[in-house]
Amino acid sequence: MEKVMNILKPKPNPQQLLRDWQRRLRQECRNIERQIRDIQREEKNVQKAIKEAAKRNDMGSAKALAKELVRSRKTVNRLYENKAQLNSISMHLGESVAVARTVGHLSKSAEVMKLVNNLMKAPQVAVTMQEFTKEMTKAGVIEEMVNEAVDDALDSEDIEEETEEEIDKVLTAIAGETAAQLPEAVRKQKLKQPETSEEAEENADDDEELEEMRARLARVRS
Repeated sequence: MEKVMNILKPKPNPQQLLRDWQRRLRQECRNIERQIRDIQREEKNVQKAIKEAAKRNDMGSAKALAKELVRSRKTVNRLYENKAQLNSISMHLGESVAVARTVGHLSKSAEVMKLVNNLMKAPQVAVTMQEFTKEMTKAGVIEEMVNEAVDDALDSEDIEEETEEEIDKVLTAIAGETAAQLPEAVRKQKLKQPETSEEAEENADDDEELEEMRARLARVRS
């Protein structure tokens, strides 16, 4: 019975498909903008913590936070790229629908397929892109992707390692003269000194706060 109903159910025309796709693409763009704001808001707290760590000569903590900051900025850059690609998909879909008015059906778009494949590597929009892939394949906008290709796209996101140069650059820029005036060995790792019980307790609190801050930043990045 369900199959019969699906057969009898009128298929959406290209204009209806376009409106629905573009509405969802705009929603994904808004989600990305919200995530960028969340990351940047948390980054301000991290920058403040880096300055405080540098003042107390705790360059180990400052460097760990600087590393998280580098990761976050790379995430923000990727999110801006994702947003631009979502907007490009919307634009190319509009062009496809314009052509469909003339030929009577949606034509395949290599550019849309390329953009969708790229976005399937982005964790933030991968699920939506999987849905789009099925719908656009059915509508004839893109070629069908085999399961292996989908899996490869999802698994192939490049994980960039933060270089020492990037971390030191961020550390120096935020901590300013405090970090720059410290010896190289101290910048790379906090000097080991005997601790009193009070200092040990204070450092334990600092470490806990550091981990909480890193965890919050990781959450808004994901």
